[in-house]
Amino acid sequence: MNHSTSQRRSFDRALLARALGDAVLKLSPRLQFRNPVMFVVFVCSVLTTLLWVQALAGHGEAPAGFIFWVSVWLWFTLLFANFAEALAEGRGKAQADALRGSRRDVAAKKLASADRAASIVFTPSSELRAGHFVLVEAGDIVPGDGEIVEGAASVDESAITGESAPVIRESGGDRSAVTGGTRVLSDWIVIRITSNPGESFLDRMISMVEGASRRKTPNEIALTILLAKFTLIFLLACATLLPYSIYSVQAAGIGNPITLTVLIALLVCLIPTTIGALLSAIGIAGMDRMIRANVIATSGRAVEAAGDVDVLLLDKTGTITLGNRQAVAFHAAPGIDERELAQAAELASRADETPEGRSIVTLAAGLSGGGGQHERDGRALFVPFTAQTRMSGVDIGDRRIRKGAMDAVERHLEAHESHMPPLVKRMAEDVARRGATPLVVVDGALTLGVIELKDIVKDGIKERFAEMRRMGIRTVMITGDNPLTAAAIAAEAGVDDFLAEATPEAKLGLIRDIQAENRLVAMCGDGTNDAPALAQADVAVAMNSGTQAAKEAGNMVDLDSNPTKLIEIVAIGKQMLITRGALTTFSVANDIAKYFAIIPAAFATTYPALDTLNVMRLATPQSAILSAVIFNALIIVFLIPLALKGVAYRALGAGALLRRNLLVYGLGGIAVPFAGIKLIDMLLVLLGLA
Repeated sequence: MNHSTSQRRSFDRALLARALGDAVLKLSPRLQFRNPVMFVVFVCSVLTTLLWVQALAGHGEAPAGFIFWVSVWLWFTLLFANFAEALAEGRGKAQADALRGSRRDVAAKKLASADRAASIVFTPSSELRAGHFVLVEAGDIVPGDGEIVEGAASVDESAITGESAPVIRESGGDRSAVTGGTRVLSDWIVIRITSNPGESFLDRMISMVEGASRRKTPNEIALTILLAKFTLIFLLACATLLPYSIYSVQAAGIGNPITLTVLIALLVCLIPTTIGALLSAIGIAGMDRMIRANVIATSGRAVEAAGDVDVLLLDKTGTITLGNRQAVAFHAAPGIDERELAQAAELASRADETPEGRSIVTLAAGLSGGGGQHERDGRALFVPFTAQTRMSGVDIGDRRIRKGAMDAVERHLEAHESHMPPLVKRMAEDVARRGATPLVVVDGALTLGVIELKDIVKDGIKERFAEMRRMGIRTVMITGDNPLTAAAIAAEAGVDDFLAEATPEAKLGLIRDIQAENRLVAMCGDGTNDAPALAQADVAVAMNSGTQAAKEAGNMVDLDSNPTKLIEIVAIGKQMLITRGALTTFSVANDIAKYFAIIPAAFATTYPALDTLNVMRLATPQSAILSAVIFNALIIVFLIPLALKGVAYRALGAGALLRRNLLVYGLGGIAVPFAGIKLIDMLLVLLGLA
């Protein structure tokens, strides 16, 4: 999915050629009818073409050359609008072609059951169905989307994510999902297929990047209706000008009635053709920017909702902090030597394979001396860490050494008819208040002390949250830590609020409470226990490395499995909305200059006094009308790069953003047409076309 700049540039010419061809094909009346504004331009183009043919036959209402050039530039207006949409779609089609190259029909090792030892039948991957079990060994292509039910393997996902580094996928936990088209590099896994042919994640990706599944978003629909109303108003206004002009000429006895060609030119210039031409391209480009960020959105609605988000829910681990807590200090209880605490902590952590457990062993290695002797002489019985007990430990003869969370160790002591000393409790609370995590070590009924684990807040994350705050977005940290630890890290990271000791039910309840205040919520997750909250959130980003349940519950999938991507997703969504608003402002402001160009020209012979409105001093009525029509078409071409790239995103509040849009695109929309129309008029005179 990630393409380098050089790769993208190599496709530029092919994309342009493809878009030009598609722009001609999009002239179909059936396709034009979907866009009310451009459909009116289409009808006007047909009418002026017929008027030109009539003029060639000697019955023209105006000179044939004038009608011809008006007709030509109306058709160009349509082609440029189609080209903008086709170019936006073309980038998606190029990515879809690359994805199709990674999809292949392979011979899958279908198993009779979930047991690796079960009988194997070689089956084409196109015949696999949801619920089938397959064995994938080193060098094999994963035949379809699935969940690992047995084994672990290193998987190359570069065909999907663009990242060359392999990842580990294993049964159980939140990294058990695999995607069809990826390759197993080492070991083996047994997969339960979770999708039928044509319904895989890769199929959905291809459909989305091609734009085949793109539907207009609610805001886009509302804007289309508004533009259609503007168009209808201008259509009625222009329609009344013809009888008014005829009456005025008859009453005054001088001048000529306004021609249909001029009325058509006036109508096309006054209706919001600029934003009407670019609206679809802006939406498609927004989704394309999301795809280039390696995020697949299930709908344009999800991208748009990202731009309207009011609250961000962010997991602490891996998003706000680096993710792996490290042991940084031992705090021995009164009367206990630090060396004795370190030795016990090392023994209790030997069966703890978490990063935290390994860091404790590393820190203790320099202090514990002969901690490994019991392991070597076979006297030690290790107790592994589990999420249920939240402790790990070792039994050596009559000794019961345990290390774990304070509340878990307290329950362990109570079971042994003992209690944790108040001084050790205060020691653990002090560690928590510093934003670190305390783990308590006990030997039977004796409390030895506290291990301090430090969670490192990512560099620059506080500044990112400050940006969110300036945009009016509230950030909430979600963590399983105790409230004291959570409060300290929240303060260091600069989030607005936090939810400590979070459970799936608590996350779901928090989202519903926020939504009850008519605010939009975004969150990310990767586990099955995140699925209810993801399904409830307005913008739900599931990690590609996560479970199938999480990916099905979300409306976006992050192929990089990077939790901080949520902040980037919100920025992309806001950029799409900002771009749409900026170009709408520019399009509406354009009309002012066109009034001053066409109105004096249209009624020059009937009301000579209107020539005072010809502030641009355009050469002739015909050159004025033709200049406005040409500018109306060419401005679309100049704005296509902005529509596709997007207006530069800045973290501003709604009020500041509105003022900036009015200043840059409002005043710019007024000034640019005056200069553009005048320049075109001068060129027409120079070329002898006026």
